[in-house]
Amino acid sequence: MSDAQHGRILSHHGKELNVEYVDDQRQPQIKSCHFRANLESVVTGDQVLWCDEGDKGVVVSIEPRETLLQRPDSYGKLRPVAANISQLVIVIAPEPEAHHGLIDRYLVAAENMGIKCLLVLNKADLLQQTDYSALLNLIASYRKIGYEVLTVSAHSGDGFEELQSALNKEVSIFCGQSGVGKSSLIKKLLPDEELKIGALSEAATKGRHTTTHTQLFHFPSGGECIDSPGIREFGLWHMDADDILHGFVDLREHALNCKFRNCQHENEVQCGIKGAVSEGLLYKWRVDSYKRIIQSLNDVKMKNQDKKR
Repeated sequence: MSDAQHGRILSHHGKELNVEYVDDQRQPQIKSCHFRANLESVVTGDQVLWCDEGDKGVVVSIEPRETLLQRPDSYGKLRPVAANISQLVIVIAPEPEAHHGLIDRYLVAAENMGIKCLLVLNKADLLQQTDYSALLNLIASYRKIGYEVLTVSAHSGDGFEELQSALNKEVSIFCGQSGVGKSSLIKKLLPDEELKIGALSEAATKGRHTTTHTQLFHFPSGGECIDSPGIREFGLWHMDADDILHGFVDLREHALNCKFRNCQHENEVQCGIKGAVSEGLLYKWRVDSYKRIIQSLNDVKMKNQDKKR
């Protein structure tokens, strides 16, 4: 298609897309577009070909994706979240309470996409107000496993130099529970941008979205980020047991020492994972988290089988 131009999806609002492109003067521009009905789901971060049709443009094709973050809905149907990302930024905070089960699900997704993981503890100013020893022990554990953890405060700006450095040259997506301050962090990093900042509330802690759509932003110092709606759950029902084990970087190494290839890491003899726990080489809570995810896969599988009967 001779008149097609290269572009990139900055945001997606229903059937409307904002496409970023470079004009004849090599200046970045944004065009409001719709997309052809025969295309699969178009998401923020997609590289596309589009045609100018006057007031509106039309996206005619999606270029091959390097990575795609997806999550299944309550019916098991996969919903794409963002494309061509290189780093998953998992934001946690003292309030609402951080749950390692959700963190582990994000980590499994990132490991299976082959992208970097960064844990960011926001609202660090609250740490002085009460005892958050359990949270501090949790992030210390993730550091010991090998994940980078930064402690920052969107309120005071503490830790932002290190955060900017970690975001440079990456296309990062910010994930985490509603109310942890993802949009507040981005607003601090991009003071000139207008962002809807969700207040921590009872509704937010129950998982209602405080960001209404997924949007890509450019950092002045380098790098880009995608701000995605906060969600309470992040299911991995589209993966299998091997994918889940691959996503637990600390477990998969010891699983190689299992006597049986199909070891379930329950009551089998010479289980590498059980042996590593008993020797203090693995955190038991990580093994329990892995088993809960595996059980969730089995529950969904049985539920789907019952529907077919």
